[in-house]
Amino acid sequence: MIGNRLGLEHATLGGGCFWCLEAVFEQARGVVQVVSGYTAGETPNPTYEQICTGNTGHAEVVQISFDPQVISYRTLLEIFFTIHDPTTLNRQGNDRGTQYRSIILYHDAGQKAVAQEVMREIETAKIWDAPLVTQLQALAHFYPGETYHQAYYRGHEQQPYCQFVVAPKVVKFREKFRALLKTNPAA
Repeated sequence: MIGNRLGLEHATLGGGCFWCLEAVFEQARGVVQVVSGYTAGETPNPTYEQICTGNTGHAEVVQISFDPQVISYRTLLEIFFTIHDPTTLNRQGNDRGTQYRSIILYHDAGQKAVAQEVMREIETAKIWDAPLVTQLQALAHFYPGETYHQAYYRGHEQQPYCQFVVAPKVVKFREKFRALLKTNPAA
């Protein structure tokens, strides 16, 4: 888990490639830190190479440290369900495999209840043409990803994957959640 500054809470979410989620959430006001990593599998201390095989059971996720006085867990989930497709099983776009599944890992009973409520609201509103496949489970372990995965988008914006996959999610966030943007996204 990320450092525990007084009053901060944590959210752990997976919705495809962790670079996409990290690039979006680090721009949200109230988010203090975003760490890309792995969770929900059986292999202890997995490496990226192991994750890529799809045999570890782990998902690529981000662990978000946030100030609930500035941004709520519910709002984080609303962003999450806007920037990825929660109806595609084990994939986002061309990224395929269980490591790219849609998953919410709750830290306590309160987060579980909020996630269930948000998911119910999305299903009832029929926002998506297909049912949600997002998994909901308790967080057991979080393994931070390798250093080169952290703040990846900020350091590699010109890379083709970042331009064609990550950037559109960032633009979608900026358009839909304009009021939540930090004045300095790198902060």
